[in-house]
Amino acid sequence: MKDLYSVDWTFKEARTEPLHSIHPYPAKFIPQIPEKLLELFSPKKNLCILDPFCGSGVTVCVAQKMGYNAIGVDLNPIATLITRVKTTPVADDFLNICDSIVEECKKHEQPVEKKNFPNIDHWFSVDIQYALAILKEQIDVFRDYQNYDALNFCFSSIIVKVSNQDSDTRYAFRDKGKTKTDVLKFFLQSARKLKKNSIKDGTTATILNMNSLHLDDQIPNNIGAVITSPPYPCAYEYWLYHKFRMYWLNYDPIQVRGEEIGARYSYFKKSKYEGYDFAVQMTKLLSYLYDKCVPGAPLCFVIGRSKIHGQIYNNDEIIADIGKSIGYKYIATLTRDMVNSRKSFNLSHARIKVEYIVVLQK
Repeated sequence: MKDLYSVDWTFKEARTEPLHSIHPYPAKFIPQIPEKLLELFSPKKNLCILDPFCGSGVTVCVAQKMGYNAIGVDLNPIATLITRVKTTPVADDFLNICDSIVEECKKHEQPVEKKNFPNIDHWFSVDIQYALAILKEQIDVFRDYQNYDALNFCFSSIIVKVSNQDSDTRYAFRDKGKTKTDVLKFFLQSARKLKKNSIKDGTTATILNMNSLHLDDQIPNNIGAVITSPPYPCAYEYWLYHKFRMYWLNYDPIQVRGEEIGARYSYFKKSKYEGYDFAVQMTKLLSYLYDKCVPGAPLCFVIGRSKIHGQIYNNDEIIADIGKSIGYKYIATLTRDMVNSRKSFNLSHARIKVEYIVVLQK
């Protein structure tokens, strides 16, 4: 498709939409990529758009906005929480509920149960531990509330901000001097931003918290396009980025780390993965998707290259070669510059400056 090459895929002037800026997420997908791909390929509206590594849900949100039923899958429970919230309307009484939670929190000096996980006293002052634990207890009073996920989304969005972690992308200790008052203030700020920018209505979005290599029958046979960015080897530590959030929301980050494709941990532990593991994983996924996509469906992978034990792995070529071997038509490999502000973790190791959009078609 000649039109693919006429687009400046870097989108240097792109600005993050407010809905996508409320909750931090590493290497966030910019909406312009899925928007342009769906515009160029124009799948029929009765087909589903799939992102098997949905992350913060940008592809799913774009597809929903454009009138498609969308499916997002991710192993990381924080990712699927974010995506569920961004694709679900917020009720009229949401801010009233949040205000009532904050007022109730003010009545308590200590939580019913103190939170405990590795190094919690290093990364969270006692006052902040108590404030977060109390806030989570009050949120959990509303487990049956239609926007319970949204309450946890707002809670999750502030955790690093009130911690002793320097920033969302830098694991260095820094006492920020935050207090219980800040915890409650930031929670309400997040809630107000979500309410203001949430979708009002939309087509169906199905979000699955699971390993994309084990989907089996969860995906229908009417996928009209796949647009995704796989977590390729040694690029970003998604589990690490959300480790504290997972602990506070009662998920297990170590279990997520063990299954996460591309986590740097997997390549440097004693029984380390070898470079071909990513190819094996992508072969399994692309073979599965071949049976789920309709004829003519594009499969678009935004991906960078990896450096593992001094060797460069061209993940774009790996994806293209696998696709051709399975029976997909190879359409194009497009190049886009990486924006420095969108990077996080392992930068000196990964040195990611360029990424590619590999386009296949069934």
